Amino acid sequence: MKITILCSSEKHPVNNMLTEWIHRNNKNHDIQLARKKTELSGGDLLFLISCSEIISIPERNKFKKTLIVHASDLPQGRGWSPHVWEIINGAMGITVSLLEAEDNVDSGDIWKKLHITIPPHALHDEINDLLFTAEAELMDYAVDNFFTIHPQKQSAEIEATYYPRRTESDSELDPHNSISSQFGLIRVCDPARFPAFFMLHGHKYKLTLEKVKDE
Repeated sequence: MKITILCSSEKHPVNNMLTEWIHRNNKNHDIQLARKKTELSGGDLLFLISCSEIISIPERNKFKKTLIVHASDLPQGRGWSPHVWEIINGAMGITVSLLEAEDNVDSGDIWKKLHITIPPHALHDEINDLLFTAEAELMDYAVDNFFTIHPQKQSAEIEATYYPRRTESDSELDPHNSISSQFGLIRVCDPARFPAFFMLHGHKYKLTLEKVKDE
């Protein structure tokens, strides 16, 4: 098959997984990694992985199928960074959905869902490892079942919910609250791109967190 993966940012941590996935599959398939929708030349399958652009019908029509990997139990959790919002709100696990792209955000038919447990001690990089492993498994599933899949429509009996795009301000901590009460937020903040921070005494402080092994 001719497969294109559209991932907008070269700095996104998912790129290591994508590089490994391409290396593992490029002997059997023609695979391209694109950064902008203007680079899409067409083919059988388009994966939208951490894609920040709107991919409309003209772009999708270049492919037989356009699929998204989205980290929520759809139709709940449509929108931006759902697993981050859910972990901040106390979730001990997340569902990762493989679905078809449509004009209405995250509304397409479901190909498969996977549930992963998030340990309460897991930090940003460990959460990503669990999430990206599930994403790679769903990408494998899409390729293996491309010609035989019977997608399921999202349940109309479950009310859809939506998360907003996260901004820098969403990583702000309250220095007067305890670490434990804000641990969910601290551990999901990307230390390179969106680090946790707090304001105190007229200054802004960045906070990073890492595990220390007992010697």
